[in-house]
Amino acid sequence: MPKPRLLIVDDSVVIRRALTAAITRESGVAVAGSASDGRVALMKIPLLHPDVVALDVDMPDMDGLETLTAIRQIYPRLPVIMLSVPTPRGAAVTVDALTLGASDYVTKPAAAVPSDDELRILGDELISKIAGCFPNVLRERKHDSARVARRIDVLAIGLSTGGPQALMDLIPRLPADFPVPILIVQHMPPVFTKLLAERLNANARIAVAEGSMYQVLAPGHAWVAPGEFHMAVERDGDAVRIVTHQKAAENSCRPAVDVLFRAVAQVYGPHALAVVMTGMGQDGLRGCEQIRAAGGQVLVQDEESSVVWGMPGNVARAGKADQILSLSELGPEILDRAWRDRRHPLVAAV
Repeated sequence: MPKPRLLIVDDSVVIRRALTAAITRESGVAVAGSASDGRVALMKIPLLHPDVVALDVDMPDMDGLETLTAIRQIYPRLPVIMLSVPTPRGAAVTVDALTLGASDYVTKPAAAVPSDDELRILGDELISKIAGCFPNVLRERKHDSARVARRIDVLAIGLSTGGPQALMDLIPRLPADFPVPILIVQHMPPVFTKLLAERLNANARIAVAEGSMYQVLAPGHAWVAPGEFHMAVERDGDAVRIVTHQKAAENSCRPAVDVLFRAVAQVYGPHALAVVMTGMGQDGLRGCEQIRAAGGQVLVQDEESSVVWGMPGNVARAGKADQILSLSELGPEILDRAWRDRRHPLVAAV
């Protein structure tokens, strides 16, 4: 495809100029234009036809959330990358934006006058996120019908770019009596993961919290790996507990999906179900290989419903997916596998 065209929306002229300069140096992306606020951006989109929008969270008159909501109503598939400051308020608004449909985010320098190095890093990170929105991926679907689907005792989910919105769609679909614990690795920094867990908890019928050391797993509960910590599990007698640690990043990520999936494969063996959803990169691929080797099951989100078909696409192309499903299909399939070989309370009461 031609170079992706970027519209930069930020009330700071320093940020607009810095990002324009960074993108201009990058041969793979073109700057379609810029806007100083949300209202101007909405007028420019139909004129400039950008392929992706970089949108500041905090702007006067019409802020980032209002602008994102308007963009999603008119252009539901247009990738939007939020520009956020690393403050508690900035993190909270960014998580809201991700659950409302933003594709990803980058953090801006907190200083009023950013240094040249800070601006260079911001530009590099934005370019990386734009590249993730336009991967060259194969369109293929696989279904391994010969594998036996055993009872599952845990659900492990890994995601990245586009993940908060996907989780906000999936997790509220699960009933309060969901029969197994759920462990989630979403690539996010500290504060963001706590806020994401709180948003999910407020909208779900199951209980959702940020993972903590030695927490005992229980059915009908979900835990989100805390930012900057890997999350694993270990068996303690009849119980299974969460273990968090800060060992080296894997796949340039901490938390990493591979760390969780590897531990789940060791503790649960053939009774693990892993789900890899929208995200950039290949984190989760090695973990899925180990889950499959242990006899467990793997589902991946399809390309059409993913913001980025990197993580799930890599698992699918490696032949490690039992099924490739759309976001709307994942919930029913997870429920079916969760209750397989296990009597639902309503059935047991008959």
